[in-house]
Amino acid sequence: MKKFLAVLLAAMMLLGCVAVVHAEDRVGADPALVEAAKAEGELVVYGSCEEEYLQAACDGFEKLYGIKVTHQRLSTGEVQAKIEEENGNPSADVWFGGTTDPYNICAKEGLLLPYEAKNASHLLGAAYRDADGCWYGIYKGILGFMVNTEELERMKLDIPQDWADLLKPEYKGLIWLSNYNTAGTAKLVINTMIQKYGHDEGIQYLVELDKNIQVYTKSGSGPSKNVGTGECVIGIGFLHDGIYQIVDNGYDNIGLVIPSTGTSFEIGATAIFKGAKHEAAAKLWIEYALSPECVEQADEFGSYQFLVIDNAEQPKQAAEFGLDPENVMDYDFEDAKQNTTKYIGEVMEALGAAADDRFQTK
Repeated sequence: MKKFLAVLLAAMMLLGCVAVVHAEDRVGADPALVEAAKAEGELVVYGSCEEEYLQAACDGFEKLYGIKVTHQRLSTGEVQAKIEEENGNPSADVWFGGTTDPYNICAKEGLLLPYEAKNASHLLGAAYRDADGCWYGIYKGILGFMVNTEELERMKLDIPQDWADLLKPEYKGLIWLSNYNTAGTAKLVINTMIQKYGHDEGIQYLVELDKNIQVYTKSGSGPSKNVGTGECVIGIGFLHDGIYQIVDNGYDNIGLVIPSTGTSFEIGATAIFKGAKHEAAAKLWIEYALSPECVEQADEFGSYQFLVIDNAEQPKQAAEFGLDPENVMDYDFEDAKQNTTKYIGEVMEALGAAADDRFQTK
């Protein structure tokens, strides 16, 4: 009996080793980088995706390489503000998830470390990376509306089908959007409106939209979390957050709307902070984040974005809801990189006194 148990234990250990080797094969990082990262032994992650996926990604990296990972979930705007304040002496090594507009601001300010990732060869196109290697895309999300169909029916209101519809007086006090100062999602909304309507008209659109906004949330996913309950009747945000509320939380009263005249998309990214204290581990994280081993965990933990690497399996939930990752406008990432900070200031100025108490960051 003892001999049998010993053989069984040895077999289980062997299978465990094989599983780890297989997982490392799916990452495909250079052995020298793996050894250097293991020698550092630690990694600190700021994550701007949802907490469940962030936790799973960090746990996966720690289990795979034996590197201790600590993480904190912050909105992209909060990470940007923190890294700008630390100015080259960052308290974290890498950034994971969240839309790229704040990443681009940090890249422009020289706060991200360029790194030419081996696994970047699997990206679906040049649009999914920074030209200098300051950030890399890991997923793609479609910007749109999430609506509580029961509440709209009760109020005898139509479901809004396009951006212009949101300005109608009957939607006053029914719309939630995230905060331009703290959420990458809201920064994307600013850039989208300016690119869609033109500079002056886009800013004026946001001034008019403000008249119908009930709440500005700190995080980009904030509106989606309140649509199913009816507290928020119309939420502006990424439609995969709405899918999460339907699939995982059972809110079948949520409708998803892709604006009829066009919308934009986020590229959820990952990057290394310049001055990272665990640089080798940070580079290994980038390789891991650009691998099926990392990104295929997303839909297991409620993140239903489209993936942007060619060797990963797409989440079936996004396709089931009829979302087309190619049905988007030609978003000008370079204009966003150069001008987002300026545009935010212009919107705040145009809103005037309304910006004083509705856009607090603390």
